[in-house]
This record gives sequence, C-alpha cells and structure tokens, in this order.
Amino acid sequence: MLKYVIFDLDDTLLDFSRGEQECITYLLQKYGVTDLPHGMQVYQAHNHWVWSQIEHGAERQPLLDQRFAVVFAKLGISVNGHALQQEYNTMLAHNFHVIPGATTLLDQLQSAGLTLIVGTNGVKTTQLSRLQGSGLASYFRQAFISEDLGVSKPDSNFFTAIFNQLPNMTVNNTIMVGDSLTSDIQGANSVDLPSIWYNPRHLSNDHDYRPTKIVTDYDQLKRLLSH
Repeated sequence: MLKYVIFDLDDTLLDFSRGEQECITYLLQKYGVTDLPHGMQVYQAHNHWVWSQIEHGAERQPLLDQRFAVVFAKLGISVNGHALQQEYNTMLAHNFHVIPGATTLLDQLQSAGLTLIVGTNGVKTTQLSRLQGSGLASYFRQAFISEDLGVSKPDSNFFTAIFNQLPNMTVNNTIMVGDSLTSDIQGANSVDLPSIWYNPRHLSNDHDYRPTKIVTDYDQLKRLLSH
C-alpha cells in the first residue's frame, strides 16, 4: 500500500526553468553580454555538462564555483566565478514560481493521507528558501537535499540516506515522482524504487532505464497516487 511519495522539486513542482532563465538573463545583461540568445545557449550547454558531471559523482562545489567563469570566458568576458555563483544562488533562492496546479495536487494528496517528502538536488539554503517562499514547505514531512546528504541523484546512496532516516519507508510503500529521467528515474531504479516520470513536454525516453508509470499532467498523477 502506498504511504510515501518522494517529490523532486525543480520542474516537477517549482518552475525552475522560468526562474533560471530570469536569473541568467539578468547576469548576462549585467556583465555586458549583448547577444542574449547566444549567451543563454552557451550557459545552457555548459550547465548541462556541469550537472551531468555531478550526477556521475564529481565534486559539485568546484564545478559550480567555476561555472560562470567558464561561460563568460566563452563569451569573451572575464568574471569572478565564485562571486557570480553566490549572486546567482541569492537570486534563485527568491524564485518562488510554482507550476500551476501543484498546490492543489499536494493538498489533495496530503488530504488522502499520503506522507510527502522532498528529494532534490541543489544547494540547501536555496532549496529551503524556495520551499518556504513558494508556500509548499508545509506539505512536506521532510526535505532531503543533495548538498546536505553529500550525494546527488541518481546515486543510490541518495535514496539509501532517505530510507535510513525514515525507517518506516520501504520500496514497497514509497514511490518517486520527478521530471528527470537521468536523475529521478535512474536513481529510483538503482534501489528498485517504483517511479513516476512527470513528462508534461511529452519527451521521448532514449535511455535504458524506465519509469514504472508516465504522466503528462497533475490530474493523471493525482489519479495514480490516489488509487
């Protein structure tokens, strides 16, 4: 019987993409980038590489601290990478954009007696600030964040750490919900945890790992979890 739901945060409940675009656009403009579409493209390509390295076990902080230095260098601009990372974190911590329908979904699931957990990659202070500012924090019993755990999804140790802290949770009464195949679904697979891929953009799955179920909107998700 389903008792626990582990929710990813970014682009599953909170509109990370919108907040990220606002922050990066601001930084590009502030530091003199005139071709914003090209600047965004350079950032997204390098940022994708950075998080791919982190998901494969690389130490996160050095990669994040140099992220903006590398991006702006490719754009012909010299910046203090660590300082920009701190500036970005501060702005992102105030990104409270909730995906429409998320609050109603969580309210319904909580009312149905399910215990909701956050399981997210990211910076602890940033993610906790966003949870509080968005008004979603009250729905969750606990939030597990990669920086705090010392390991990122999809590493199986991320999920093992959650189960160790909540001994009543098992792979038989828990499910993982997230938008990322490489992070959420692959991670759930690594510990034989059932998973639901939240896929509102109707993306194709070109990977070997498979979610237990796929949903494209919150109504489908609610029906599956409330069944």
